[in-house]
Formats: sequence, C-alpha cells, structure tokens
Amino acid sequence: MTKRKNIKVRKGAWFIKVRGSYLPYSWQGWLSYIPFVGFLVWSIIWAFNTSQPVSQTALLLFPSWIAAAVVMTWLAARTS
Repeated sequence: MTKRKNIKVRKGAWFIKVRGSYLPYSWQGWLSYIPFVGFLVWSIIWAFNTSQPVSQTALLLFPSWIAAAVVMTWLAARTS
C-alpha cells in the first residue's frame, strides 16, 4: 500500500513543488513554462542544424540549458 501526501498549495501560486521539481499549477505558470520548453526545443534544433561535430554541439547546448533551468527553477521557487 502506498502513502499519499497531500500537497499544500499557497493561494496565488504559479507552481507546485512535486518530488524536488516544480510543475505549473496556474495559467501564469503555464504561460512562463511554455516559452521555456519552446526555447529548449528551438536550441536543440538550432544546434544540430549548425552542422558542427557532436562535441561542439554539446558545448553550445549545455550552458544555455543550464542557464535556462536555473532561471526557471528560481522563478518557480519564488512563485510557488
């Protein structure tokens, strides 16, 4: 039998914390989350279309992805 935890959500929260991550909870959360995912998809398409070796592609992708993840996590923590 599994135990379920009740997730307490603060009034006006954009995100909820689930297992160490944040998920969009309100329309404001989704409005900020969709461009984040769009940036990740766009950057991988752009990186692989530059016709560089895989090692250089990784060097292009990882710093921008890490920066985007840090900003998104900071925003989610502030608004949850």
